[in-house]
Amino acid sequence: MASGEDVTYEPVSVKDVLAEMKDTAELLIDLSYSAVLLGSDEIAEEVLALEERMDVLHLQARMSLLMAARNPEDAEALAPVLGVVGAAEKISDAAGDIAKVVLEDIGLPAAMRATLPEAVETLVRATVAADSTYADRTLGDLNLETATGVRIIAIRRSGEWLMNPTAETTLQSGDVLLARGPEEGIAEVYAATTGGTYEPPAPPESDIEDLERAVDSIVLMKNMSELAVDLAYGAVLFDSEAVAEEVLELEAEVDALQSRFEAWTLQAAGRVDDPIALRGLVHLARSTEVISDAALEISEGVLRGLGTHPVVEAAIEASDEVIVRETVAAGSDLDGATLGDLEVKTRTGMRVIAVRRPATHPTGKHSTDWELSPGPATTIEAGDVLIAKGTRSGAERLGELAGGE
Repeated sequence: MASGEDVTYEPVSVKDVLAEMKDTAELLIDLSYSAVLLGSDEIAEEVLALEERMDVLHLQARMSLLMAARNPEDAEALAPVLGVVGAAEKISDAAGDIAKVVLEDIGLPAAMRATLPEAVETLVRATVAADSTYADRTLGDLNLETATGVRIIAIRRSGEWLMNPTAETTLQSGDVLLARGPEEGIAEVYAATTGGTYEPPAPPESDIEDLERAVDSIVLMKNMSELAVDLAYGAVLFDSEAVAEEVLELEAEVDALQSRFEAWTLQAAGRVDDPIALRGLVHLARSTEVISDAALEISEGVLRGLGTHPVVEAAIEASDEVIVRETVAAGSDLDGATLGDLEVKTRTGMRVIAVRRPATHPTGKHSTDWELSPGPATTIEAGDVLIAKGTRSGAERLGELAGGE
């Protein structure tokens, strides 16, 4: 655990603490990989600051849950909640380890950062200047996402974090903004925020050809681990064993990828000038595998038939970035359209992370097929169930497009 403020027991809302832990864990994953792929010490430092906050939340949650367990029945009901708490802490620790790859210059081949255009949108940290045109204005008034494609994903103000700020959030001089979006929009927002010029990192060409497969495997592990965490919270929210089983499959895929990564890295180590420079890749792979394991822990209670404790369900529903399930109605805007045709992510701010498609076997038995990480070319049909992640207002707009219940 990182050093920081002393923590003593005080009555807290377990629901609120769990909601903040969920939001913090998801932001930590996002920021830690961005720090690596952008080679940014500044973003890596934000990761470590958030990790310290997660340590405090972890202790508060554990103390409150221990106080609530008075008999064996309570212990059985709260065991899955402790699993969710512990998993969020593991994600935090793994994200901190990823950030240290940058801060401690552990070493990464150029091939890693050459994957930047394929791996993440541009993310930047910007401090609101006193004379910024954004100061003392709300995000709704600025309408940044519509005008520039840039979303403010978090704000640090006087040492406190505000994650997934809303349209009513007012920006203040001195606020540290974490913004994500296309490079052109980022340049515009950065200039208006700070008064300075944004200088994008230039991803180098890969100079270690033998490591190309190893690097590609880490990017794939990253994407699968992030999806596993999203689906794990969805499994808990909807008490869905089917979604939890998808998390189990993803975790197994990440394990297999890590094994192949280790083999490729060991083969390449004998063909590079400085094998020690590959340590960063090994750290990334290990931390990424920990994140996928943590996702499985989140959904373990559902897999074991223990169900979802009401406090966890309430926490996920109360978190800043919500997970929703929408059934596509016949004749709705989405029926027969692709996600790209309707620009679902742009129009609603919601990211569809999975689609469950109803199917009928020749035997007449009803089953379902899942499509994970659907893209712009994915066609949606009536009866499909979408699991999506984003803002509450975005969830309402997605519901209108789906025309479902």
